[in-house]
Amino acid sequence: MQHGLDAAFSALADPTRRAILARLALGEATVMQLAEPFAMSQPAISRHIKVLGDAGLIIQRVAGAKRPCRLAAHALDDVDRWLAMLREALSRNYERLDGLLAAMESENETDSRGKDLTCAR
Repeated sequence: MQHGLDAAFSALADPTRRAILARLALGEATVMQLAEPFAMSQPAISRHIKVLGDAGLIIQRVAGAKRPCRLAAHALDDVDRWLAMLREALSRNYERLDGLLAAMESENETDSRGKDLTCAR
């Protein structure tokens, strides 16, 4: 899983590659279609596509002279599992903090009541 995460995060670190993935979320596209919105050469886009493919985020097929790309079906599964683990750990930390704060608040209320009773005497 670690290699897949490293490759995915490395690929996702580049804004051009994230834009390519966002475009592919709309459906399959050729390299030339993916290159259209960018001020870079087709070979440069092809290098980005290679990085995305090596990371397992996209799949490219041969259709004659064209090489359409699409998102890989389970491309972000490792990332999702890793993020879920972090969310769960954060949730546990916040639950512990909530418990600690509730205990401190309860202790302060008890101290305040004791002081009020002492002052009333």
